[in-house]
Amino acid sequence: MKDLLKKLTETYGPSGNEEEIRRVIEEEMHEYVDEIDIDVMGNLIAYKKGNGQGKKVMLSAHMDQIGLIVTHIDDNGFLRFSNVGGISVLNTINGRVIFKNGIMGTVSYEEEIENIKDIKLNRMYIDIGASDREEATEKVSIGDVAVYYSPLAESNGRYIGGAMDNRAGCALLIKTIKELKDCKNDAYFVFTVQEEVGLRGAKTSAYAINPDVGIAVDVTSTGDTPKARTMAVKLGAGPAIKVKDGSVICHPKVKDLMIDRAEDIDIPYQIEVLEWGGTDAGAIHLTREGIPSGAVSIPCRYVHSANEMVDEKDLENGVKLLVKILENEIEL
Repeated sequence: MKDLLKKLTETYGPSGNEEEIRRVIEEEMHEYVDEIDIDVMGNLIAYKKGNGQGKKVMLSAHMDQIGLIVTHIDDNGFLRFSNVGGISVLNTINGRVIFKNGIMGTVSYEEEIENIKDIKLNRMYIDIGASDREEATEKVSIGDVAVYYSPLAESNGRYIGGAMDNRAGCALLIKTIKELKDCKNDAYFVFTVQEEVGLRGAKTSAYAINPDVGIAVDVTSTGDTPKARTMAVKLGAGPAIKVKDGSVICHPKVKDLMIDRAEDIDIPYQIEVLEWGGTDAGAIHLTREGIPSGAVSIPCRYVHSANEMVDEKDLENGVKLLVKILENEIEL
């Protein structure tokens, strides 16, 4: 898991620029599926044929990450930027970012600001070490997108790095594909684009696939750090089976299916009620006449920062859960 997660989290792929991460994911799993397609939006769809008797199941993990898009370059070579997805001021101050071409920079803010509460994204800038506008424009253009630079680290069975949201979910799906031996259901593994800016890839791919069941795989917040917002999810206690979030109330039969399968194989699991946010399930369940949908969530500390943290055992048990679901009949 570590090598796969390192490869995925350290590959560039902000919303709207998923080409590189899509290539890496395709290379990882193309030998283990029957068909691979890239749709008009850029979603990567891997199909694994079942025995012809089961359900059509869509498993979705978004491959895009949040980013900082350049909006202006001033005379001194400093880059002004806006957000692509949920960029937090506090998570970005004095952090390091990297552009697709490898150019790195430090993010800071106007020095006249005395109160940190007054810092907004439009009062911040990226310093790539350029001496003036001409030198900066030789390296970066308006519209280029930077992402947090944060190589993967491991500590006590926990992985720390950028883009765990949602490369951890992508890793879980890739491992599931490789572990499947006897898939009784037609499985469509979809690595979606532009989730961070509105669940866009899931909307179009779900419409095209028209599955019987939808399962999103994504990270979720935890309530296990000092004075954290109260939430009954913690690292290392198993994958979380979602009840609701800001985008979906999960279909009760899909939720119960996942609980039953987790108990069948005796793995730890948690029940997740997220009071904000959303996942691809929010788009999948509203497709066409409606798709029964749920979500498996990977507990993650410090979401949307450069140093998100997940637990290896949660990922491993998430793989076991999805394999058990796909290798058995699904009745809804």
